[in-house]
Amino acid sequence: MLKPRPTLTRELVNLDGLWRFAIEDANVPRPWTGTLQTRLEAPVPSSYNDLFTDQQIREHVGWVWYQRTVRVPRGWAGERVLLRLDAATHEGEVYVDDVLVARHVGGYTPFEADITDHVAAGAEFRLTVGVNNELTSATIPPGSISVTQDGRRQQTYLHDFYNYAGLARSVWLYSKPQRHINDITIVTGVIGQTGVVDYSVTASHETKVRVRALDATGHEVATAEGGNGTLSIEAVRLWQPGAAYLYDLVVELLDGDEVIDSYTEPFGVRTVEVRGTEFLINGKPFYFTGFGKHEDTAVRGKGHDNAYLVHDFQLLEWVGANSFRTSHYPYAEEVLEFADRHGIVVVDETAAVGLNLGVQGGLTGIGPKPTFSPETFNHDTQAAHAQHLREVIARDKNHPSVVMWSIANEPASNEEGAREFFEPLVHLARELDPTRPLTYAAVMFATFQNDKIADLFDVLSINRYYGWYVFTGDLTTAERYLERDLRGWVQAFGKPIMMSEYGADTMPGQHSVWDMPWSEEYQQSYLTMNHRVFDRIEAFIGEHVWNFADFQTSNGIHRVDGNRKGIFTRDRKPKAAAHTLRARWTGLDGTKPSANETAASGNAKTTTSSVHALEGAK
Repeated sequence: MLKPRPTLTRELVNLDGLWRFAIEDANVPRPWTGTLQTRLEAPVPSSYNDLFTDQQIREHVGWVWYQRTVRVPRGWAGERVLLRLDAATHEGEVYVDDVLVARHVGGYTPFEADITDHVAAGAEFRLTVGVNNELTSATIPPGSISVTQDGRRQQTYLHDFYNYAGLARSVWLYSKPQRHINDITIVTGVIGQTGVVDYSVTASHETKVRVRALDATGHEVATAEGGNGTLSIEAVRLWQPGAAYLYDLVVELLDGDEVIDSYTEPFGVRTVEVRGTEFLINGKPFYFTGFGKHEDTAVRGKGHDNAYLVHDFQLLEWVGANSFRTSHYPYAEEVLEFADRHGIVVVDETAAVGLNLGVQGGLTGIGPKPTFSPETFNHDTQAAHAQHLREVIARDKNHPSVVMWSIANEPASNEEGAREFFEPLVHLARELDPTRPLTYAAVMFATFQNDKIADLFDVLSINRYYGWYVFTGDLTTAERYLERDLRGWVQAFGKPIMMSEYGADTMPGQHSVWDMPWSEEYQQSYLTMNHRVFDRIEAFIGEHVWNFADFQTSNGIHRVDGNRKGIFTRDRKPKAAAHTLRARWTGLDGTKPSANETAASGNAKTTTSSVHALEGAK
């Protein structure tokens, strides 16, 4: 699905702003056949949960409703008129006046409706959007719903971030010609100094297709005709981490010499490859430095905000990060477009978080039920996961910043049934995009000895919290176990390995002269311990700290107003560890630090003799 853009033949109206808002109850039927009777208004984009002081709204489980009036521009007569929602978390229904025009399940991918037959150019219509936040065993992410003794519905979920809901991304009204471009796929390669750009265009009608590649100055550097083909760009400028360069692919449908539809898709020329235990971008080894992030800010929840977008990327640059993972769902398209323009590398992750009933067993990893079974996560769950994969890859396939797909976070890859669940999804992902490597983030319970799916993937992404959830406060023991663990994965699978999560909750302003958990000094010591281990492992290709910033979670006695593992506070103030990371990462330019360099900086506390001691560690 192409993102709506204004072009020579298309126009775009943004529908963001204040909408009438109500939660569904016995007094609010659906769908409405008139104006929504409510005194509440909610901003779009934003999550609705933290906007109001009414706790019933914050904890509501089920449908909520947004409504506004929209006027179709009078110049759109004879054009196709479409509504596009960038996301509705987790299920959306769209009504034009009294007519249901779209329904979509999945909270982080866009959907649209052709409403040409229901509206008229120059006229108004009533737009009503229902959003349902319910999670079940057949949704991605999954969850369950229970009913309390007093009749209240409660949502339970297995992911450690708050289940923000609503219209957290933009809503659009746009036009396109009757004969139009439906989709564009771009795959790039390099031969010598020449960029090779394979393209594929699908259209609503069979007609003549012309494509032109323009450089950053607007100069035409290659052209071709036909719905499928290859462009060659001489003396190509590559898209590189930290040095982004974008071209435009202008696609035109022609009737004779007349342009009947035009669409411009930015792209970057770069290659991505896993070779042995290296991750290569443009043929050169790349070392990931950065974070797992969240779309999470105060009041807005998961609502996209361009001010935070700019500031977060400034902080990434300041701290020396070159990458991040879209944990644990695909982010707003504006985030990837910004990464494209600024040379930040992205691991694009699906919303498949919580496919692990073992988390209910705490540190034992033994859940009350098997994760994969007809009664728990089953073929319906797998089908929802597959559809989500299709939508994520279709949306994000042309972004040069996206170098790898992560198809799940912390699944129960150590349990029976994991391979039967994931192997078809891996095959599907490779069929949809054979050009990018695949990974998943392995949970603590999944080890190199019991994991059942690691051989299916290209890169091993490991989530580990030695020194926090286990061996809390004992960084000496934590270091030994972490190194043994990571070396075991390398030896067992012979693949590149990176740390996709490691971190320690930290209260800003909490200080100690000892290694005291929750203190800023402990967060620094914890990270430094991890880094010593990383630098001793040759196959290690990257480090993503958990988390970029503090974020909101569900209620729990082990959380203090959310998860505090951020290097920055929720309002983006740096903790002491931010300076530790900045000192390590600045100037690396995608190269791996060496153990000798770490020792020279005065941070190393162990010698190579400790490595041999790990062989007998229990």
